[in-house]
Amino acid sequence: MTDVLITEFMDSAAVATLSERYDVRYDPHLVGDRAAMLGLLSTARALIVRNRTRVDLEVLDAAPNLVAVGRLGVGLDNIDVTACEGRSVAVLPATGANAVSVAEYVVTALLVLRRQGVFQATPFLLAGEWPRQDLVGHELAGSRLALFGLGAIARLVVERVRALDVEVVGFDPFIPEDDAIWEQVQRADSLPALLGSADAVSLHVPLTPETHHLLDGDALALLPPHAIVVDTARGGVLDEAALCEALRAGRLGGAALDVFETEPPDADALARFAGAPNLILTPHVAGVTVESNQAVSALVATRVREVLDQDGSS
Repeated sequence: MTDVLITEFMDSAAVATLSERYDVRYDPHLVGDRAAMLGLLSTARALIVRNRTRVDLEVLDAAPNLVAVGRLGVGLDNIDVTACEGRSVAVLPATGANAVSVAEYVVTALLVLRRQGVFQATPFLLAGEWPRQDLVGHELAGSRLALFGLGAIARLVVERVRALDVEVVGFDPFIPEDDAIWEQVQRADSLPALLGSADAVSLHVPLTPETHHLLDGDALALLPPHAIVVDTARGGVLDEAALCEALRAGRLGGAALDVFETEPPDADALARFAGAPNLILTPHVAGVTVESNQAVSALVATRVREVLDQDGSS
């Protein structure tokens, strides 16, 4: 009888901790076999997922004993939170546990993209070329970074880039004017005001109906042509087709995407990126390091165990 079902990768120490008390089924391949996952949910009291497992009404119907959904990460767009609340199922994200990893990814992407291809020069040198003139980029110091959203991860980005002599401007209508973050970040009162003079923009907002494609072709056109875009938030916030068109047309200087409108992207979705220069694509891994995986897994295991204990341990 399965008490805890884990459908995506989780740190082994956290799995072992749960296994000390509960009957745990850990199979990260289940994310690709929904039928098998549904068949294992009949006795499950907790389900632990990352971002690819959809927790919807079909899952809840298959799991009548479910009391907790652990999310190995922070975004909840793959979980029907309203439906979970309606069935008294606690949704337990790992808030804050991978923030450092994402912030470091953002800073790294900014540094790499500002240098315009210099870190991808190995194949040219191995081919006997010496393309110094073609790889003259820009320093990050002295540039202006726009942050769309000023949550925990964005604030860690602020700490790191300010140490690199970067000016930061932010837009977040949910942050009050007396918040201490405005002592370090210039406040923009609109998205156009945020983007107009930015050398780079980094996205830090959830995907909602209001933020879907908020960074579309019109918004991207507000950026200077040398500007770079970094998205570690959610793919749907950014219009990928418009971004690639701007890159190919020379209306943007570069981009790093760790998240996509469809994950993993299919062949048609990937085709839109063909020929886009100074582009970094990574598979939703910004928040996943050895250290963050341990922290995220441990936090979710603790939160799931607390709910199960309160509900009555098996």
